[in-house]
Amino acid sequence: MAQKRKVPHTYVIVFFIIMLAAVMTWIIPPGSYVEETIITDAGTKTQMQFYYQDDLPAAEQELFEAEPQTWQVFSALFKGFEKQSNIIIFILMIGGAFWIMNQSKAIDVGIYAFLRFTKTLEHNRFMKALGVDNVIIALVMILFSVFGAVFGMSEETIAFAIIIVPLAISMGYDSIVGVSMVYVGAHLGFAGAVLNPFTIGIAQGLADIPLFSGIEYRMLTWVAINAFGIFFVLRYAIKIKKNPAASPMYTDDAYWRAREQDQSVALTYYTPRIAWVVFGLISLALTIFSVVYPETTLTVGNSSISFYILPLSTLLFILFGVLSLKKSVHYFILLLLAYTIFYLIVGVMGYGWYVMEIATLFLVMGIASGLAINKSADDIAKLFLEGVNDIMTAAIIVGLAGGIIVVLEDGGIIDSILYGLSKAMMNFGQIASVGVMYLIQTIINIVIPSGSAKAAITMPIMAPFSDLIGISRQATVMAFQFGDGFTNMITPTSGILIAVLGVARIPYQKWVKWVWPLILGLIILGFLLLIPTVTMPLNGF
Repeated sequence: MAQKRKVPHTYVIVFFIIMLAAVMTWIIPPGSYVEETIITDAGTKTQMQFYYQDDLPAAEQELFEAEPQTWQVFSALFKGFEKQSNIIIFILMIGGAFWIMNQSKAIDVGIYAFLRFTKTLEHNRFMKALGVDNVIIALVMILFSVFGAVFGMSEETIAFAIIIVPLAISMGYDSIVGVSMVYVGAHLGFAGAVLNPFTIGIAQGLADIPLFSGIEYRMLTWVAINAFGIFFVLRYAIKIKKNPAASPMYTDDAYWRAREQDQSVALTYYTPRIAWVVFGLISLALTIFSVVYPETTLTVGNSSISFYILPLSTLLFILFGVLSLKKSVHYFILLLLAYTIFYLIVGVMGYGWYVMEIATLFLVMGIASGLAINKSADDIAKLFLEGVNDIMTAAIIVGLAGGIIVVLEDGGIIDSILYGLSKAMMNFGQIASVGVMYLIQTIINIVIPSGSAKAAITMPIMAPFSDLIGISRQATVMAFQFGDGFTNMITPTSGILIAVLGVARIPYQKWVKWVWPLILGLIILGFLLLIPTVTMPLNGF
């Protein structure tokens, strides 16, 4: 019998990609885009002009540093940790906080209550015909897709993966289904974004077209993309439900199944006195915040609404806090989790929060959970370190993956790659040209996973070029949007993807093997959705 081929460790795969990037710095000549001001009949405007290293203006040449990479592949690992430090710290803090909360068994109480609720739905003839679990998976994916489409949820999925993956295991699925419900759902919305200010907002602004225009067709594309993605995930989920051993993660998911069995012991419902003290302190803090920030303005795309969110939510917290503590401390901790998620959304949409604020929010939740179950300060610290140790692998792989971008940046070839790809669009018809734009954006996303950064680099070049070949700038923005979104679910340079896979304990190579048909299908669907933007009169195009 032939020996089964061993798949390299994820760390090894990432290092080989770093080596490949280093080889590219010897083949591709370095260069850079320079912002230049030009005078037109309508006045002055800026544009991006590409220069190879030797042709750069003197002032720019002094600032431009690039050299072929050799031994730097090793220092890139160190720089990668520096570059991704915010995400790494975010992962460690989230992991420690959830480990503390898990000690309370509150998540288990919530999962069991949820599963009991789904069992009652099976008596409904309509729900039974659809499949209760199918409805739950679809609704969770749609929820996260809305978050991705409206405010660009991405980093936040790391925290939610810690909750949803155990839920998926409890429902009889695998960790791939759990990650799909959160990460895939959010990035289906990210790709089919309707009001995402970090991609559409920036791209349309740079393309000099009205912000969030063309929303009607974008909503249609969002529906189509989500329908395809949810169908793909549901088909796989049904297969795994029938035969769990068919999952490529069946052996790896033994960790989650063992954890579920360890936590399935009979739970004792209780409420220690200290939980009431924690409730009082949090209520006081929320009351103070409500006085300082009585009114919150939530920004959704180009629209905003002001409302007394904090005062109202504080009153509801006090009400539900008393009710939950009378029942059990477990339900109080679930309330803390719900409010943490609620304030995460309010913070992102109302106050521009990012990973630092979100990590801090979850850390407070973890400490409050530990105190509520009567843990000492030493016990909480030990639990936090256990959680950090448990999730360390995910944090390390994020740092290693950051080394790929470091090598490409230090080699000065990212802009050269972009320039070479943009030249490929010459002498094509309209449909072919928008397709090439889409392909270029898709390829670039593997190198530059940041949507905002890619928009800043590519749109000043792509938008004027679309004028020359008779394609609307709106179609160019949509090509950027699709190209930016789909490959986020597979590119090894995405720190968020690597972090989510690390949290779920899914090896990167197994994820790629599972997800590539979905990505290929979405890329084809994206091209088909681009065709009407150059062949039909659409509002905003």
